[in-house]
Amino acid sequence: QVQLVESGGGLVLPGGSLRLSCAASGSIFTISIMGWYRQAPGKQRELVADITSIGTTNYADSVKGRFTISRENAKKTVYLRMSTLRPEDTAVYYCKMQVKAYDSRTYSDYWGQGTQVTVSS
Repeated sequence: QVQLVESGGGLVLPGGSLRLSCAASGSIFTISIMGWYRQAPGKQRELVADITSIGTTNYADSVKGRFTISRENAKKTVYLRMSTLRPEDTAVYYCKMQVKAYDSRTYSDYWGQGTQVTVSS
């Protein structure tokens, strides 16, 4: 079984910064794409950023220049550095990883439990 555990959310003032982390554990052979999504109240879950196994990144237009995604393959961990936060960044943030387990021939998507980020004065 594969588990993703997130950390780093919280309450921050507008203009502030936070760093989210998401670590995977379990019977993992390899991880392809790692990503961060968010879901605000009353809205659909949306992609924030993702990163391939070789470090190619992709960002939502709304966070370009403010957020940075990175990964440490040896630690099976993905990070999201968020800067210049705005109230509209308030949401539950979820990580997602495409994982190939030792006993599987294909990749499967796994999600973290979510961490709340609130940007408010």
